[in-house]
Amino acid sequence: MQESYASIDLGTNTARLLIGRVNGGSIAPVLVKRHITRLGGGFTRESGISPEAWQRSVAALTDFAEEMGKAGVTRLRAVATSAVRDGINGPAFCSAVLERTGIRLEVIDGKEEGLLTLAGVLSALDRKEGDFFVFDVGGGSTEYTLAESSNPLYTESLPLGVVRLTEGKPDVAAMKEKIARELCGLGERIAGRGLWGRLDGATLVATAGTATTLAAISLGMTDYDYRRVNNYVLTRDEITRIFRMLLPLPSADRLKVPGLEKGREDLIIAGMLIVLDTMETFGFERMTVSDFGLLEGVLLDLAKRPA
Repeated sequence: MQESYASIDLGTNTARLLIGRVNGGSIAPVLVKRHITRLGGGFTRESGISPEAWQRSVAALTDFAEEMGKAGVTRLRAVATSAVRDGINGPAFCSAVLERTGIRLEVIDGKEEGLLTLAGVLSALDRKEGDFFVFDVGGGSTEYTLAESSNPLYTESLPLGVVRLTEGKPDVAAMKEKIARELCGLGERIAGRGLWGRLDGATLVATAGTATTLAAISLGMTDYDYRRVNNYVLTRDEITRIFRMLLPLPSADRLKVPGLEKGREDLIIAGMLIVLDTMETFGFERMTVSDFGLLEGVLLDLAKRPA
């Protein structure tokens, strides 16, 4: 009988679980589950993860442990990203999770996060050859990877995340200033490596909650279907249309828009600003959306490792 693997991606906004089987480079999902825990909510440099966010995330991981027990999972890799690696109490949080749930969290750096995301994204793209510029808009950071097929040419994690921006900046103008400054620096470093020309003709691919939410809104989805979202192409004009529609609405009214998941109603503005500025800075008019990303990349990596 084929082994049942599991991966967990504990992000700054969302905790996600994937249980599946791996055949070569493809994944046959058995269970996909997520909770919006907002682990980075109330985060401060002095105290790190807030008590409320701590409790929400431990509860989600407890649920994941129960699901893995029911599914007979034989191997697990669980990774934690920005909020845990940046939090002064991150190590204590990981210890508490292990004691409460039996899940051993591995805190990964931004570079590994970007490379694992690239592997996950490519596993579900219709076209896997050519140059790709992949970005993963997270709650606390955004990873950018320029690659020739599966060969990474440059990867970097920027301190741009939807929770970090929404809670840390007073308005859209302040968020835009921070995003523009970070992306300008990224562009300079890519150019400094002699790689700017590789962006011409590259496919821009976005993954994670902001991108999949934009696809779901564009498609008018009331029931989310990852198969329709994977490889969906959004134009900059369409994203701008959605931005202009959502920006003036109170958060409660945004939830009436089909495709917008509860828990993202305040964060989606920061996410769209990152997306639109990325497209403008690097000269893209179209963006391919991937529902696959870090979570799937972690599972694929686990399957390659010796037991």
